[in-house]
Amino acid sequence: MDPDRLRVGVNETRRAVLDALADGPVSGPALAADLEVSRAAVWKHVEALRDAGFVVESDADGYVLDAVPEFGGLAVEYGLDAPFAVEYHDSIPSTNDRARELAAAGRDDVVVLADEQTGGRGRLERAWSSPSGGVWASVVCRPDLPPARVSLLTTAASVAFGDAVEATGVEAAIKWPNDLLVPDDDAARGGRKLAGVLTEMEGEAGRVSWVVVGVGLNANVPEEDLPPGATSLLAETGGPVDRRALVQRALERFAALRDDPERAREAWRERSATLGERVRVTLPAETLVGTAADVTEAGALVVETDGGERRTVHAGECEHLRPA
Repeated sequence: MDPDRLRVGVNETRRAVLDALADGPVSGPALAADLEVSRAAVWKHVEALRDAGFVVESDADGYVLDAVPEFGGLAVEYGLDAPFAVEYHDSIPSTNDRARELAAAGRDDVVVLADEQTGGRGRLERAWSSPSGGVWASVVCRPDLPPARVSLLTTAASVAFGDAVEATGVEAAIKWPNDLLVPDDDAARGGRKLAGVLTEMEGEAGRVSWVVVGVGLNANVPEEDLPPGATSLLAETGGPVDRRALVQRALERFAALRDDPERAREAWRERSATLGERVRVTLPAETLVGTAADVTEAGALVVETDGGERRTVHAGECEHLRPA
């Protein structure tokens, strides 16, 4: 049997056990009967939950869930109001690489989540620092979108994680095309980088087969582990944030926005650090300087150049310039 398919089956049963324990107390025999598994299987699932950090107590009335761990796949799934399964890793080379494997195997609506990446990357194959304590997540989607509109998922993810960040009390703005910044007038580019989004896809003949939306967010990362110009929620708040709640909020918001392009675009505009700013956009064959005027429904940046042209940019390096 395909090991990924086997893992899905085990996790679904474990989620069912977890849901039952939350409504407990429930006895082992009752759980076994309800789930149509052996009592030994129930015990193994309960022990696996305990190993994952869940506090499961037992008494004469049966098992009951007492506490949920700070982070992890089942921890994020528990209480999540969005249609995602979560595959968690303490450490992994790249969540995007693993998500592409799952996409190629036919999976949909699965999130690869990690505490640490050892081979993370950003746009243009740049290395992305991904130390322990961050939120490194990649979402596998199979959207009903033409390839030209896949960037809408980047838009939705940027807004979703921006909203989740603000729920921690930290202001977040989006720098086109894919960065989350904590605004700072004295910082280069208008802010300190908190997160980035990297979207990859596969498709042919105008049809998308799958999309992987990767997000790297410096959550509980100490300042000494950050690259120059970056910040973290730990640095901004002075204490660790609840990563489980943050990821749940972000995934729920992303699920709501990914099928509503206009709503996603308007929310992006409201959170944009780029619109209205003087920018320099570096393209393969030229450089544009002007004012960022708008973002199209496909996520492209509209620049009113100093030469009086109105140009639409689908991809490029965007630098915020200080006012002339």
